[in-house]
Amino acid sequence: MEQSNDVGRSRDAGDRRHVARRVIALLAVASVIVGMLSLSVGATGFSPGAALNALLALGGDQTAAEAIRRDVIILDIRLPRTLLGFLVGGTLAVSGVILQGLFRNPLADPGLIGVSSGAGLAAVIVLIGVPIFAPGLGERFGAFFLPVAAFLGALVTTILLYRIATRAGRTSVATMLLAGIAIAALAGALTGFLLFRSDDQQLRDLTFWSLGSLGGATMSKVAIAAPFVAASLAAIPYLADRLDALLLGEAEAGHLGVEVQIVKRVAILVVALGVGAAVAAAGPIGFIGIVVPHLLRLAIGPRHRSLMIASALLGGILLIAADMASRVVVAPAELPIGIITALIGAPFFLWLLLRRRSLLDL
Repeated sequence: MEQSNDVGRSRDAGDRRHVARRVIALLAVASVIVGMLSLSVGATGFSPGAALNALLALGGDQTAAEAIRRDVIILDIRLPRTLLGFLVGGTLAVSGVILQGLFRNPLADPGLIGVSSGAGLAAVIVLIGVPIFAPGLGERFGAFFLPVAAFLGALVTTILLYRIATRAGRTSVATMLLAGIAIAALAGALTGFLLFRSDDQQLRDLTFWSLGSLGGATMSKVAIAAPFVAASLAAIPYLADRLDALLLGEAEAGHLGVEVQIVKRVAILVVALGVGAAVAAAGPIGFIGIVVPHLLRLAIGPRHRSLMIASALLGGILLIAADMASRVVVAPAELPIGIITALIGAPFFLWLLLRRRSLLDL
């Protein structure tokens, strides 16, 4: 009987891996399709063929003036925000997977537990506080000053949260959520104080930024964010199997040969890198890190290797789709993207909370 059960479990695992490969392949195709739609949709619409011609530097049937106008809109405005949206959405989703594996709880999300708020506070300090209290410091460190500051803000917040929520090797989800609320409130208060000290132009820019936006995307911003995002995604092969072991518990993972403390530090560093870069580039955008991993767990199961790769793709797709919606809902104006992700993510979070409350210590 025991041998029969082992065969059954092995067959189920094989089926899961087969489904995961198919889902990842479908998401890869979908990401290309959604990316092309993102280049086409907006206040000025283009056909996907016109977007492809712009990417391939083809003129098509248009006059030179029309081709120049098309290329400016597609290549200089929409292509950077599509690439940045894919990087930010994928990173936030992968960070959600890592936090949920680290805390062993599906409710962990960079936005909900204060990590994004910590990164956002550090970014606002750089944008407003540094020019007031340390003029010239930003110019000395160059374009990487903002993402590095956001990374440090996310790193300090994640370490603080983990220290508070973990006791005797056990992480309390109730303590984690309450501590996250307190940290987010404190970061929000300090951010509000700095906004109070800002001038009218800074106040308007930062208010829009704090709601999440890809509107200021440029290829330079993509190039600055890409190394931070790539560094966080490069840790997937290292973390995937170790996070699988951590699901059994820290003691059990240690018995399997996992160096638990090193894995924790790498996970915190990876989350801080990814969330810091995402917040610095597009502002705090919530719920991607909780919606995407949970949807994918229902489809492909809890194995972290498949889950992290699929989350990177689906997170990017969802954020690009939300950005397209933000451009057309109130066109020609633009809705902050954080409003759209919150409208989708908040009801989903409540549903998830109600569905799992019997399994949580709440």
